[in-house]
Formats: sequence, structure tokens, C-alpha cells
Amino acid sequence: MNPPTAWPALKVDDWADTRDTLQMWLQIIGKGQMVSTSLVNHWWNVTYELSPCGLRTGLMRANGRTFDAEFDLVEHRLVLRATGGGRGSVALEPKTVAQFYSEVQKALADLGIDPVISASPNEVEPAIPFAEDTTHASYDAAAVEAFFGQLLSAERVFSEWRSGFAGKSSPPQLFWGSMDLSVTRFSGRGAPDHQGGPPACPPWVMVEAESRENAAAGFWPGGAGEGAFYAYVYPEPAGYRDATLSTGHFDADIGEWLLPYEDVRTSTDPDAMLMAFLDETYGLAADLGRWERSLLDVDPHRLDRYTGHTR
Repeated sequence: MNPPTAWPALKVDDWADTRDTLQMWLQIIGKGQMVSTSLVNHWWNVTYELSPCGLRTGLMRANGRTFDAEFDLVEHRLVLRATGGGRGSVALEPKTVAQFYSEVQKALADLGIDPVISASPNEVEPAIPFAEDTTHASYDAAAVEAFFGQLLSAERVFSEWRSGFAGKSSPPQLFWGSMDLSVTRFSGRGAPDHQGGPPACPPWVMVEAESRENAAAGFWPGGAGEGAFYAYVYPEPAGYRDATLSTGHFDADIGEWLLPYEDVRTSTDPDAMLMAFLDETYGLAADLGRWERSLLDVDPHRLDRYTGHTR
């Protein structure tokens, strides 16, 4: 197997049907994770982390069993693993969401696991119940592998950026509601209850998600072109959308700074361009919000200083 390409090209329009199908599959397993784990601040217990092969859950517990799940985007299988050596899998190939849901239920039952989930998707319209969804049925393996390459490239920069912050921060993680890879820094202060939210999503979900003042950034494989990197701050301080940065632009319709993925991919130094976007949008949010940056910002290369070595 060849490793995924760094910064691959993937037009949204070329894989929209596959993306939408994959998102529904991710939601099915993500909802299982929701009912099989304890709530961690901002729903961090229900996200996916990247693995060398794809996207994996954390440890889950149900029916007296401990288990996990991984979407292997190289071999194109959903792999279920339980303590005691139990293992199941479901092929990732063209099939309806209804068929995938049925196959997942059987694979879990064969392992003695039966998590009871709310079996309809969130943050999409229309929200077709999984067992009834014969609309989404596409799976382009090559496109999925390119998407995985996009995620790996973004995660590398996100992880390096995270290392320059000493306060509370999230790991790079994929949220299945909107299917975006996100990383978030927190000021340490509370935030007002969030108002509104995406479709098919109870208000309390966003209240929990945005319960602390934060500056978030991420990659979303939607919209136009090849998707976009985004950044926002909650709550938004005065002047945040009026600045001029070296990269990206502010989209007033969605209230976020955007940097097209294609701009990053085609630049002479993609990592540096994305890092500048992350640094500048965070700096803008933190300065306008009067974060205690002297306590929060740290040298991401401090290990080299401690050990006297360079990497």
C-alpha cells in the first residue's frame, strides 16, 4: 500500500455523493459512541481521531463489553474490536445507508453488543432515519483515500499548532455532525449560552459545545472548490470581522474566517500558509478578547531547548 498523498486535490463536487454517504455512516458509529461513553466537555467523547489507517473511536462500553471501531479508509472496511478477541467488520463499498446500518447492527450483535441510539442523523436536512435511507448509496474509494490524505495533512499542522498553547485545548478531532476536522483553544473563561444551531440538532447540543470562551479552527470538506479551512471565536469580540490578515477572508454569512483548501494546496509552502492562518486568526481573537496570552502561549519547540537537541 502506498501512503496517502500529502495535500491531495479533491473537488467537493467530484465526491459530494460519496461524502454525504460516508457522513451518514460516521454518524451511525458516532451515535453509538455517544451512548457508550461518558460525556466529556464539548462532546469530545463522541469524536473520531485519525489513525494510520483512517478514523477511529475511543474506547466504548456497552452490555458489559469494552470495544472500539475504526473506519479503515485504506482497506475500506469498518472494523469493530472487542475485548477478549472479538472482531467484526463491514465492507465500505457502494451500498445504501439502510443496508450499512443493518450490517452494523448485525456485526455488533454478533459481538454481544447492542447500543441503543437515536437512529436519525443530526445537522443535515432532510434528516432521513438510517433504517429508511436509500438515498445515500455512493462510495468512491479513490475519493475517500484522497479525503484521508487531506485530513492527515491538516492534522499534522493542527497538532503542531496545538503544541504552542499551554491552556486547555482540544486534540485535532473529527466531529461527525458536520464532518469537519477541528482543533480548539480556550481562554479559561465561561461563555454565554449559545443561541440557535444547525438543523436536526437540539439547542442543548450547542450550549454544551460552546460552553467556554474559545477560538476554533478546522477543515471542512464542503462548500465550493476543494473545501476550506475555517476559524471562529465564541463569543465574538468587537472588531474580529473587520481585520485584514495575510491569508483568508471573513465570510459574514457564516461568521467565520475562511481559507480555501486549494489556496493552501497550491502554495509554495502549504504547511506555512495554514500555520499563518491559524496563528493570525487566534491572535486576533485572543488580543481582541483580552486573553492572558503571557500565560497561554508557549514555545512549540521548547523540548529542543530542554534537551539541547534539534529535530
